[in-house]
Amino acid sequence: MKIIEDIVYSKVANEELVLDLFLPDEGAFDVFVYYHGGGLEKGSHKGAEKFANYLCEHGIAVASVKYRMYPTHAYPDFLVDAANAVKFVSDNIKNYGECKGIFVGGSSAGGYMSMMLCFDKRWYEGAGVDKKLIAGYVHDAGQPTAHFNVLKFSGVDPRRVIVDETAPLYHIGTDTEYPPMTFIVSDEDMQNRYEQTMLVLSTLKHFGHTEPKITHTVMHGKHCKYVGRIDEEDGLSAFGKLIEAFVTSVKE
Repeated sequence: MKIIEDIVYSKVANEELVLDLFLPDEGAFDVFVYYHGGGLEKGSHKGAEKFANYLCEHGIAVASVKYRMYPTHAYPDFLVDAANAVKFVSDNIKNYGECKGIFVGGSSAGGYMSMMLCFDKRWYEGAGVDKKLIAGYVHDAGQPTAHFNVLKFSGVDPRRVIVDETAPLYHIGTDTEYPPMTFIVSDEDMQNRYEQTMLVLSTLKHFGHTEPKITHTVMHGKHCKYVGRIDEEDGLSAFGKLIEAFVTSVKE
């Protein structure tokens, strides 16, 4: 595995936005563009090595993205950054090898962001991304209603369940077709996260989007604990295995 750190993918005012690229040893690979969690106000793109090594060993590169966050920045800055990162990868990954397919996903806040890119076409349109280039999505424990920190920093009680244009759920059904996607959530996830994830799946089904293109996995334990977990039975990355299985299923 080759690691190239802090590649500048966008500049906003005097701020450089960067991503870390984890590359397999072979010259042809899929690439997974990943957004970290942290409630849109903390967390780091430096955590991807927890699962990137496994993915690289299975022919999947990882682009782990830094994005602007609260309280210094606000909605929709992080969504603009997320789309710009996909644009950068789609335009430049050929400089690092032969890209067989681009997948997009994230965990927790990153899962909210990947759902917004998937369901609200404005962000790709603004970045000049051809959404048909995206082979699939991994939505990991993201909030499909208005994100609690989008509410909090707007002066609204973050416990409220609001479906407005800042919510992925609001946009489901505005497109007739979606690429394959998989959802991950825990049986002991954040309060209301499991139920809201099931609502997303039900809403997609209501619009005719079902298996095998739309799948989900229920993990055991607390919110996103599997992202950094190494399975005791085989010593491999639990999250990496989920991503690799999804990518493989899309390619079949």
